[in-house]
Amino acid sequence: MKKWRINLIFIVLILIGAAVIGRLIDIQIIKGDLYKALASGQQKDFKPITGERGEIFFTGGEILATNMNANYLFVSPNNIKEKEKTANALSEIFELDKEEILKKLEKDNSFERIDVNLTKEKEEMLKQANLDGVHLGKTSFRKYPQGQMASQVIGFLGGENQGQYGIEGYYDDVLQGKEKFRQTSSSNNFLSKQSIKGTDIFLTLDYNIQFTAEKLLEKAKEDWDIEEGQIIVLEPDTGKILAMANFPNFDPNNYSEVENFHIFQNSAIQKIFEPGSIFKAITMAAALDQGKVTPQTLYTDTGKVEIGRYSIVNYDEHVFGEQTMTQVLEKSINTGAVFAERELGHELFLKYLNDFAFFKPTGIDLQEEIFSENKEFKNGYEINFATASFGQGIEITPIQFARAFCVIANGGKLIQPYIVEKIVQNDKVIKAPALNGLDGDSQEEDMQSFAPQIISKKSASQLTAMLVSVIENGPYTSRAKIPGYYVAGKTGTSQVSWSSIGESKKGYSDKTWQSFAGFVPAFNPEFVILVKLNNPTTKVATYSATPMFQELAKYIIDYREIPSNRDEL
Repeated sequence: MKKWRINLIFIVLILIGAAVIGRLIDIQIIKGDLYKALASGQQKDFKPITGERGEIFFTGGEILATNMNANYLFVSPNNIKEKEKTANALSEIFELDKEEILKKLEKDNSFERIDVNLTKEKEEMLKQANLDGVHLGKTSFRKYPQGQMASQVIGFLGGENQGQYGIEGYYDDVLQGKEKFRQTSSSNNFLSKQSIKGTDIFLTLDYNIQFTAEKLLEKAKEDWDIEEGQIIVLEPDTGKILAMANFPNFDPNNYSEVENFHIFQNSAIQKIFEPGSIFKAITMAAALDQGKVTPQTLYTDTGKVEIGRYSIVNYDEHVFGEQTMTQVLEKSINTGAVFAERELGHELFLKYLNDFAFFKPTGIDLQEEIFSENKEFKNGYEINFATASFGQGIEITPIQFARAFCVIANGGKLIQPYIVEKIVQNDKVIKAPALNGLDGDSQEEDMQSFAPQIISKKSASQLTAMLVSVIENGPYTSRAKIPGYYVAGKTGTSQVSWSSIGESKKGYSDKTWQSFAGFVPAFNPEFVILVKLNNPTTKVATYSATPMFQELAKYIIDYREIPSNRDEL
């Protein structure tokens, strides 16, 4: 009886075991694929994915910054037994120094990159060599197809994939590919379909105008040995930057080879200068607007103005006698600018300089714009107001002055300069920064309507006519004339202070800033140009900045097919 019970228990255990084994076979083998799919669909194993960086384009679509993929060569020294043989082979294939390769192969690690020119032919030769421990990796990098062109405007992609300077720096968060999470499951219910590529940026810069401006600066180096130079071209009604050229510049593809980091600075927005006689147009604008002078107002020049222990004289100590305010601009008379400022009064003069926004940044969409608070000028001494009237002793950036000159060209309004036309993702404009919040197709018109009125239209028109007379009748500006067009403009030559070139001395050096500001066609302007040169070998801007303005303006007229606005005699 006892033996029967033991056998029964044994049989039951066998049946239970068989049932369990059968069930496991059913789950893991017979229906294994089904349960695996069900389990996989419920898992949430995510992997981070970072998209490509957005690209940067000229307004016409020419590429300024893009992304490239490439193979690279690396070796695993710990996995290479025949180091001598491997070094010989790599030396022959890539024409490298064998000893330099051996140094890398003898290191105690598993990764050493070897910089070589990996052409398809070389890759095929490497494959046929079949070398143990020699591998090809894949990498992506930022490519700047235009080389040095607009380099300070663009900046570059630096270490740890961070944008540095210019557009790359200012819009780094926009350009960066976004990090999303993609589920490794094959279930479509969990796959993200959103784009993770960074947004593309289209600039306002015109490729051809930018190219021409940069070539002119390179020629200025050859002709007049300039130390630096900037050219800015704007649309006066919109603030759109058509060109922002700097000299010297650099190749962002090889930014790590630059020894002097100051070359990364965009001098158009990051360096101050004393504008000299181009500033007389601003002084005259304020005096005209307040009705303190008219274009025909007379004054008598004695050749100098005494202010305490200081004596202000004209260029080359000329004495002009009785002159109108128009002639003050034509002949660039320093004492005439002092007269106009005194007629206006210091308080109003300071107010207008503040309205012209010389004491704050323009807000242009580029990284680290600077400005001068002009504390020395604001001390309120008589001599400071006098010298500022003709552009000495007041500090501004080129972009500040270019913007201010647009006020004269556009009927008296202070526009917002900008350099990014649109930001695009998946062919959809998601943001146009300078026009953000304005209405649809009329954004630029709306932008103009919101711009503050700094001087009246009448004052702007009067001053425009005076600046045309400067070109037509002035002794220093005939080189700016363009057949078939009225040109409005003004030259400027100013001394460079010792402090501006890093010296602790007070006063001014023998170096000069030479500039020309103008717009064409004068009575219906389509563009404003500022040319500014650091210490050319010419004595005054008449021989340097002025002909450069003329050549660039003539190019833009032909390029944009701007119709003539006058009849030639």
